Amino acid sequence: MGCVSTAVAQHERQVLGIIPSAFTVNNLVGETCGKEIKVATMQERLVMMIELSDAFIALPGGFGTLEELFQMISWAQLSIHNKPIGVLNINGFFNGLLSFVDHAVKQEFITPRARKILISATTADELVDKLQAFRFESDPALSKLKWSPSSSQKEKLDLTLRL
Repeated sequence: MGCVSTAVAQHERQVLGIIPSAFTVNNLVGETCGKEIKVATMQERLVMMIELSDAFIALPGGFGTLEELFQMISWAQLSIHNKPIGVLNINGFFNGLLSFVDHAVKQEFITPRARKILISATTADELVDKLQAFRFESDPALSKLKWSPSSSQKEKLDLTLRL
């Protein structure tokens, strides 16, 4: 993340880091160039990313990258947001993942409509072009869901163990 934000800042573009407070302890994420917003949790980070972003791009990374990528995809599928989501498939890094997603479509675990949510390209220019051309197709049944704080609050469960 640091290399990308530094390169963006060097080209006089806007950099915004949304960082959970836990990552700022002992300077775990290093210096932030540009604006930095500290949040309490990873979930709060994702919500703020949706509010402030025009699109989402995943670069090669580990479990955290994949978790956030799939969180954004599933939230788009549920019509929580309608922003384009792409992976920059540098040197075929995401080939296995894209093959798995296509396999899940063939096995009917993912609909062809939902598959269109995830965009991929091998160059940054191609990915940006595809993201700009993206038109969100919501699932008619899922687009009727209401995602407001009052409708998403669940009743607390009593998980007390009684012997």
